[in-house]
Amino acid sequence: MSTETVDRPPVAPPAASAPNSSWLVPLLVLIVGMFMSVLDISIVNVAIPTIQRDFGATTDGIQWITTAYTLSLGVVVPLSGWLGERLGQTRIYLYSLIGFAAFSALCGLAWDLNSMVAFRILQAVPGGILPVVTMTIVYLIVPREKMGAAMGIYGLGVVVGPAIGPTLGGYLVEYIDWRLIFYINVPVGILGAILGYLLLPRVGEISKRPLDWWGFVTIGAGLFALLLATSQGQSWGWDGYRVRMLLVAGALLVALFVVIELERDQPLLNLRVFKSWQFVNSLLLISILSVGLYAILFYLPLYLQESQGLQPLRVGLILLPEALMLAVFMPIAGTLYDKIGPRWPAVVGLLVAVWGGFLLCGINPDMTQGEVVFWTSVRAIGNGLALMPIMTAGLSAIPPDLASSGATVNNITQRVSAALGLAGMTVLATNQANQLMADRAALIPASPQTPLAKQLADQGLTGMYGYYQELQGHVMADAYSNVFLVCAVLTVIGLVLAFFIKRPEDFPTADAATAEPGADGAAADADAAPAAATARTTREPAAMMH
Repeated sequence: MSTETVDRPPVAPPAASAPNSSWLVPLLVLIVGMFMSVLDISIVNVAIPTIQRDFGATTDGIQWITTAYTLSLGVVVPLSGWLGERLGQTRIYLYSLIGFAAFSALCGLAWDLNSMVAFRILQAVPGGILPVVTMTIVYLIVPREKMGAAMGIYGLGVVVGPAIGPTLGGYLVEYIDWRLIFYINVPVGILGAILGYLLLPRVGEISKRPLDWWGFVTIGAGLFALLLATSQGQSWGWDGYRVRMLLVAGALLVALFVVIELERDQPLLNLRVFKSWQFVNSLLLISILSVGLYAILFYLPLYLQESQGLQPLRVGLILLPEALMLAVFMPIAGTLYDKIGPRWPAVVGLLVAVWGGFLLCGINPDMTQGEVVFWTSVRAIGNGLALMPIMTAGLSAIPPDLASSGATVNNITQRVSAALGLAGMTVLATNQANQLMADRAALIPASPQTPLAKQLADQGLTGMYGYYQELQGHVMADAYSNVFLVCAVLTVIGLVLAFFIKRPEDFPTADAATAEPGADGAAADADAAPAAATARTTREPAAMMH
């Protein structure tokens, strides 16, 4: 992209869309919707075993409670930006809050697996819209000079929600009723909708842009195929024809989507956002952090429950300090962003996250709960410092007219990278566990006269089972240690990329990036500098992930 500043008046948003000083209260209202939608993903996972027992479902069948939700998100998220522009950002936010609360209530009333899966599909529709629209509103109502602090606060809903889900879900499942994990969304959603109606400004122009049906069909089907392959790869077999066909079809459909969007005058997603290296760099970093975040959130609780025999609530309490560290350091990172820019908070944060990642490689059957708390807290401090500056800096690199597209692309990137990354880590962990188990089994002496064989024979089946459990604990620990090592190495790569992050003031202006042919390009005119500087400090894009 050219770094030349073009001296022409920026495209001003409507008066209601201009950033204003009274942004804190609307921001807190928006956090309610964001927190509720992302909390639901992790809190439901805790209740899956209990729901399976109540419904008498098979292991393969019960997985569709999460798989159906994920697949629906893949179809809905690309449509979110267009819906926000068509119906109005604030209006679609309120509709989505009410819809999420209503469909959550239906999930709580589900009477069998089929009804639960159907209601989860409906719940995913507003659940996929909320993160995109919420972030768009944040960028429209918050002044540029306060964006770092605002993003630090907003990040509490983005990351703390998934982190606190196991604790809250474990308590509700263990001591009350699993249906409460859905019912709890009803009063929160209603309260958030009332507060939103009363306190949120009406932002964004109502666009009459028609829906790009071919773009929607190709990206929706492509993401559906990719997410289905990653979610079912373990049970269907990664070498099976179904998974391979889905992966190939998904890649081809996404490629076709790109071709279609580049030819459209009014595309579903404006791919001009990829012209900014700063935005692309932020997507790469977000992908790396998402893979590490969700891999650790998945495998560490799994090991604590299966190998160490801890109850879900106890596991949630062990992981609670991680959420607290995120809650403390995200606002700090936002303040640092406003004062010194995004680069050094991101670099320092990723450096700390690398340390925490290598600490987690020490997972073993004899580790103490204090060690787990320390390891996860260190990595959480790093993520808390790095994540929001990276997102904010990347999105500040795109012009405001690409706000909805930027938000949608950001959200898709997080979801797809997390799904693909977790699938890849699952393949690695499974292959490692199988190989390690075979290697250790080969070390067991075949002769019944050896001391170990005699000891196991004297103890009978109980002794054999105990020995197998101990062996399996060591194998799982080694396999998961390798997973965490890969996550740490990926974070090292992210650390290198973080040095290329620039301050928002150094980015090319939106006007330079989107200037029409024939526009007055007197960037070198000294009299144009104040106007260009004013344009740079009064506009802000409106988008980001979940």
